Amino acid sequence: MTETAPQLQPLYLLADSQLLFWKRQGRPLLQSALDGLARDTPLRAAYIGASNADRPEFYEIFEGAMDDVGITERRMILSSFGPDDRDFLERAQLIVLAGGDVRLGWTTFEESGMKEAIVGRYNQGAVLVGISAGAVQLGRYGIVEKTDSPATELLEVFSLVPVVIDTHDEATNWERLSGAIHTLQGAATGIGIPSGGGVIAHPDNTIEPLRRATHEFFFDGTQVTDSLLFADDGD
Repeated sequence: MTETAPQLQPLYLLADSQLLFWKRQGRPLLQSALDGLARDTPLRAAYIGASNADRPEFYEIFEGAMDDVGITERRMILSSFGPDDRDFLERAQLIVLAGGDVRLGWTTFEESGMKEAIVGRYNQGAVLVGISAGAVQLGRYGIVEKTDSPATELLEVFSLVPVVIDTHDEATNWERLSGAIHTLQGAATGIGIPSGGGVIAHPDNTIEPLRRATHEFFFDGTQVTDSLLFADDGD
């Protein structure tokens, strides 16, 4: 008898932590995200704070969200990524990538071995949630400042969502994201997630906006165009 391959779960990309506590059709968004998971053992949730240098006050926000959905087995996975953290992460059914600095977090993922563990859990059916920098890291490239100048560059990241993600930059009319899509000359599209909003990236690569209209950027051969994807459940 052959084993059935694990089913990939949708990816949840959030501009900030607001949607961790947001109810959709009367249920917490995270509760709906967990519906497809097997419940033969208590659910385990891992919080990865590498992008904010493991600041405890942000982990406390995560704990509040876990209280709302009844997950008591939870843990902050430290940037040092010791054996106990690795063991917990490799058994977690929900993994939250925190906000902060995209490059800092990504460097930590690569140098510690977390990168492979995160991808492994996703391929085994875990739910991944990215908040701000975490959402960016789940996309194709992160738009980051160069180490030696204020100019930006594109950092290759997980690419679990095959688009360039940017978050809460609506005040500049998504200048950073639009510039990146122009630089890529059609090699990728972009998704801009405004403050308080999010998207669900489904395994078939469809994008479902949450709460706020999401901006989608394309290069049409001569210029970048911006269109809106509207959320069915916006407020």
